[in-house]
Amino acid sequence: MPAEPHPITGQLFDSPVPPGTGWPGDPATPMTPVARTAADVARFAARASTLHDVDAMSSVCRACPRLVAWREAVAAGGRRASFADQPYWGRPGPSFGDPAATRLIVGLAPAANGTNRTGRMFTGDRSGDWLYAALYRTGYANQPTSVAAGDGMVLTGIRMVASVRCAPPENRPAPAELATCGQWLDRDLALTAASSTGLDGILALGGVGWNAALAAARRLGWTVPRPKPAFGHGAEVQLGLPDGGAVRLLGCYHVSPHNTSTRRLTEQMLDAALRRL
Repeated sequence: MPAEPHPITGQLFDSPVPPGTGWPGDPATPMTPVARTAADVARFAARASTLHDVDAMSSVCRACPRLVAWREAVAAGGRRASFADQPYWGRPGPSFGDPAATRLIVGLAPAANGTNRTGRMFTGDRSGDWLYAALYRTGYANQPTSVAAGDGMVLTGIRMVASVRCAPPENRPAPAELATCGQWLDRDLALTAASSTGLDGILALGGVGWNAALAAARRLGWTVPRPKPAFGHGAEVQLGLPDGGAVRLLGCYHVSPHNTSTRRLTEQMLDAALRRL
């Protein structure tokens, strides 16, 4: 497939996008090490000393063969017709937001024609439209829409990560894929909590995000109440840090088209969850 122009910059890119070729916000370079097994992920995540390192290495990860095959097949030829003339990122989605954030949003996974196309978390699909509008209304975002990397979107005080960073078939990652990618999430949470600004709160979108955050907290040695706290919209639990501090974990229904179209999740509910964070 011939290279196509980026919708913001006009630069030509292959699909999937090779690292270090100029895509806006690409954290990787051609020299970024590529994890090809779960053991590689564990080793590379452990040696990541900054959040940028985590983003760079996770954005070129190839440890889950099923996810690699799916994300690249969509990027190469399984696109939505309305985006057929655009290049597709076709790689794992790095985190997005304020590198000094004290609050995190933990979602499920990139959408095949959303983050898998744009390279930015929660960007280019209806879920992202809802979330960024809410972030703007609650003062975290500088503009109400996020359409593509390079469009000027800036988040302040908050950052977004995914439980699984590759687009999964039918939006359903397998348990082994959640476990492998969870090692990137572990390092992300550990570095954020240990930063000079610290980590105050995590907003988990949906049960998968909730379970991923709890699992990461346990692996990191944080104190998690038992029995396991149940997910629910508005649920809140305190996670104890080894230094005696605490992180609040809040539950929120996912911003999926099903939840928002049926009004299981309303704008008011989403705004209230973000303000509590």
